[in-house]
Amino acid sequence: MSDFIHKLQQKLQAPLPGRTAQLKMAPTSRRKYMAAPANARQAGVMATLFPKNKEWHVVLIERNPNDRDTHGGQISFPGGKAEPHDGTMLKTALRETEEEVGILQKEIKVLGKLSEVYIPVSNFNVYPFVGYLDFQPIYNIQEAEVYRVLEVPISHLKNEAAKQRTTDIPINKLLTLKNIPFYEVENKTLWGATAMMLSELLELTGDG
Repeated sequence: MSDFIHKLQQKLQAPLPGRTAQLKMAPTSRRKYMAAPANARQAGVMATLFPKNKEWHVVLIERNPNDRDTHGGQISFPGGKAEPHDGTMLKTALRETEEEVGILQKEIKVLGKLSEVYIPVSNFNVYPFVGYLDFQPIYNIQEAEVYRVLEVPISHLKNEAAKQRTTDIPINKLLTLKNIPFYEVENKTLWGATAMMLSELLELTGDG
């Protein structure tokens, strides 16, 4: 286990920065929607780290545009809604990661979990987990849901030029969200719940 992974694992077992870290990349409107209601649906996602070119990367996906999917076209971690047979939210995150990008569940060494994030627009309470691989994965994407995989260096996400800016996000013909914090990832805008989860993860790797 590398020093980077060992330190991250230790921090994941300690009290998490939680809302303080999440709010750094949260839209202003989200501040009053942090707690999940009792009827929220459950979902699990996995932040999978791996070594490439002598630095650590994280697996992200660009979802296929889909008018029926609130999160279609967005950048996110692999993951999805819990199924009754999963048993635990960790199992959901591992299963969905294998289904969406082809990384086998048994290959991911789980380090711990981040703080939950509630998504009001889809009424999902998301449980993010962190794991790592000792190797660069080979992907087998679920083409119905995933457009492509993005392998993003942690160093890029920690670069001031990639974050702490704001932009306007068009949601539909009638709605545009204003002044939304985002990360720039391969000329794409990574925002919302995934940006909030990343903010906490990066804080645990020494950011902030």
